[in-house]
Amino acid sequence: MLIALKDIKIKRRIRKNPEEDIQALMDSMKRYGLMNPITLNSDNVLIAGRRRYEAAKRLGWNTIDAVILDSTDRIGELELEIEENTLRVPFTDGELMAAYSRLERLKNPNIFLRIWYAIVDFFKALFGKKKY
Repeated sequence: MLIALKDIKIKRRIRKNPEEDIQALMDSMKRYGLMNPITLNSDNVLIAGRRRYEAAKRLGWNTIDAVILDSTDRIGELELEIEENTLRVPFTDGELMAAYSRLERLKNPNIFLRIWYAIVDFFKALFGKKKY
């Protein structure tokens, strides 16, 4: 659900400096959009997603996608904030290297793959894509 940024209330938060490294998040949101909505309670109080909220504000967005939780209490909201910020598991070095290697191969395929893709594209254009 889209919510106006001006309607979101920010109360006491665990993270003291949500602007830390915010530029990288802003660059990502500018390029790919918001990949995960923020979380609010039914009174539009922010539960999770302060950095995404701050990045959206700095990008000049007027609205942001949000999940609204109907029945929450202060304990549940704090638990959700803690969960969101502690249960993320970063890529291992090996996983990250493999991901960037795969991305590089997709962006710059070798000459044989380029020829193959050109042949496939030619036949698709020639015969059209049929649905069976």
